[in-house]
Amino acid sequence: MKAMTKAALITLTCFGFLAAYFAQADEAVSQQEKHNLWLKKQFSQQHQQLIPVVTVADMFYACNKERKIDPINYRISDLVLKMDRDKLADKLTSCLAGDSIKSDVALNFGLIGCFNEQFSEMPAAEKKQNMKLVRQAIVSLSREERQKSLTKCVTEQSIRYLK
Repeated sequence: MKAMTKAALITLTCFGFLAAYFAQADEAVSQQEKHNLWLKKQFSQQHQQLIPVVTVADMFYACNKERKIDPINYRISDLVLKMDRDKLADKLTSCLAGDSIKSDVALNFGLIGCFNEQFSEMPAAEKKQNMKLVRQAIVSLSREERQKSLTKCVTEQSIRYLK
């Protein structure tokens, strides 16, 4: 009987620690979400102005990686923060070579660019695997779903560039 009580006590203690851990993890996520909301409110206008620039940067980055129209190996952050907006738009137009910025081709490049930056902190093998999954998802998702994904990805990505 004592062995059962001891085992039950240990199990309950473990559950207590797990519950505390998960509550703490939920609190950390909640704090991050609150901070992101604060950033969005504080920098709402700047954030709204950044979103199209980040989208164009993502599209050009991925397009240039695939089509190699420009020999420079740009970083998305440099495209967003350092390149003139008109020059960036011209580079994207040249790279798309007749495809509209609203085309599926541009949308797909935007997704690839955005997720490439989102995964930039990962080890190379993990990033490569995740990018493979992104490419598979692009093929299987509807245009509407891809548009929603790009909007969400770029909205979160743009937060990084708020000053």
